[in-house]
Amino acid sequence: MRPQQPRYVSPSAGHVRIIGGHWRGTRLPVPDMPGLRPTPDRVRETLFNWLQTALPGAAVLDLFAGSGALGLEAVSRGAAWAVLVEQSPILARNLRASVARLAASDRVQVIEGNARRWLEDSAGDAPFDIAFVDPPFADDLWADVVPVLSQRLNASGWLYLESPADRDVAPPPGWTPHRWGQTRETRFALYRGPGG
Repeated sequence: MRPQQPRYVSPSAGHVRIIGGHWRGTRLPVPDMPGLRPTPDRVRETLFNWLQTALPGAAVLDLFAGSGALGLEAVSRGAAWAVLVEQSPILARNLRASVARLAASDRVQVIEGNARRWLEDSAGDAPFDIAFVDPPFADDLWADVVPVLSQRLNASGWLYLESPADRDVAPPPGWTPHRWGQTRETRFALYRGPGG
């Protein structure tokens, strides 16, 4: 008897595609859930152009992973491994199913749980080179995680923050702006650590 493949547990309202690298064109499901708002293709293309030289071999953290578009795109484009943290059990199951479908369980770990609690509990673990922080906008979760992020990032690492267009979220102390952009709905900014 063949083992069953993991299945998505929520009907998908749509999908988002990985737009570059090894898994280019792969569809990731986007369930119809409040607050789930994958980073648009154009913004992701811009972000990964900015990170092009930093990605090969990088350790990546995707907080509030949602569809997994940012973390999986990073691995597709050459990051060594990624941790995707997602509190919603439905979205975490979908992420695990996507990882299994991509045969990427050796490079991508899905953590189901609260982002801040996970950051605090894993403070002594190996640091990440790149972190993506794109929480549900209505929940105002930047203040929960940004103050404790620097303990999990390399001093010369990169931090991506996505927020509503009318809100400028400050990075941890000592992190400096590298590039930023804006759409009608979203402000997106990439910061470099104090050792960079």
